[in-house]
Amino acid sequence: MTPSLSGWQKRVLLALAGIAVLALFALAFTAGRVSSGPSFPSTTSSDAGFARDMQVHHNQAVEMSMIVRDNITDETLRSIAYDIALTQQQQAGQMYAWLEEWGLDQSSAQPRMEWMAAGGGHSGMEMGADTAPMTPGGLMPGMATEAQLDELRAARGEDAERLYLNLMINHHEAGVDMARAGAELAGTEQVRTLATKIQSGQQAEITLMQNMLDAL
Repeated sequence: MTPSLSGWQKRVLLALAGIAVLALFALAFTAGRVSSGPSFPSTTSSDAGFARDMQVHHNQAVEMSMIVRDNITDETLRSIAYDIALTQQQQAGQMYAWLEEWGLDQSSAQPRMEWMAAGGGHSGMEMGADTAPMTPGGLMPGMATEAQLDELRAARGEDAERLYLNLMINHHEAGVDMARAGAELAGTEQVRTLATKIQSGQQAEITLMQNMLDAL
C-alpha cells in the first residue's frame, strides 16, 4: 500500500514540477534564439572578398588623392581629390567594420578577385575581353604601380593634374566594374547597397574627370 503524501510534500512536488516546466521553456527559448540568430557571410563569400579587395582599392585612391592635393594649384581638382579621399576612406571604414562584425579576418589567403568567380556566369571581372582579372604585376585592375605613384609624388602643376586624372580615371573604371560585380554577387543587403552607391558615384566622377582631362 502506497503511503499518502502529506500536504507539505505535495507542495514541494508541485513546486519542483513548476521549476521543471520553466526550465523546459527556457531551454526552448534559448534554442530558438540560437537557431534564429544572425547568419553572417563566410570567409570565402563574395561579400567578404568584396569587402577585403575594395578596401585595398579604395586605400590607394585615398593615397593618390592626398598626394596630388598637395602638388597642384587648381582648386577644382583639389576639391575633387579631397572629396574622393574622404568618401573612399569612409567607405573603406564601413567595409572594415563589416568584417569585424562578421568575425572574419581583414585579410585572407584567398587570391585577390577570386570572389568574383562565385556567381553563375562570372568567370572573373566583367571588364571586357581584353582585361585580365589581375595585372601581370599581380595588382588588381586599375591599381597604380609603385613607379606610377613615385611619378605622381614628383609631379607638379599641370603635369601632376594630368597624371592624376589619367590614373584615377583608370582606377575608377576598374572600381566601377568591381562594384557592379559586388552588387550582383552579394548575399547581404548592406554590401549590395554600398556596391551600388560606389558604382554610381565613381561613374559620375569618371565623367567629371574626363571632362577636366580633355580641357587640359
